[in-house]
Amino acid sequence: MSLLDLFTSGEHKKAKTYFAALVKIAFIDGSMDERELKFLEKMSLKLGISSAEFVKILEYPDKYPLDPPLDYKDRIEQLFNLTQMVCSDEVIKLDEVKLVRSLTVGLGFPTDNVEKVTDEAIYLVMNGNNLHDFSKAIKQVNQF
Repeated sequence: MSLLDLFTSGEHKKAKTYFAALVKIAFIDGSMDERELKFLEKMSLKLGISSAEFVKILEYPDKYPLDPPLDYKDRIEQLFNLTQMVCSDEVIKLDEVKLVRSLTVGLGFPTDNVEKVTDEAIYLVMNGNNLHDFSKAIKQVNQF
C-alpha cells in the first residue's frame, strides 16, 4: 500500500464519520423526511460516499465516531453542514440542538462556548446565511 493510499483511505474514513454525524441528526426524531434525505444524498456525493456505504451508514450510523478535521476552517464548514441538516426540515427540536451541541464539542469547539456557537450557527442557517458569512460570524462568536 502506498503512502497516497493511506492518506486517501484516512480522508475517506473521516468523510464517512462526518456523514454518519449528518445521518444521526436526520434520525434524531425517529424518522427522516424527504428534505433530509435529499441533503444526505447531496452530501454523500460531495464526500465521495458510495451507494453501498450510504446504505450501511444509514443503517448503523453509531459505528462511525466523529473524527474532526485539524483545520479550523474545515471545522466551521462541518458545523455549517451539520446545522443545515438540523434546519433542513425548518423545525428545530431540542434533541437536535443537544446533538449539534455534542457534535460541536466533538468538532473541537470549546465546551464553555458551545451553546453560544451552536445557537449562533442555527440562527445563521435559519436566516439563509452562506458559508462565507457563517464562517465570519462563528469566528466572531468563538474568539480565542
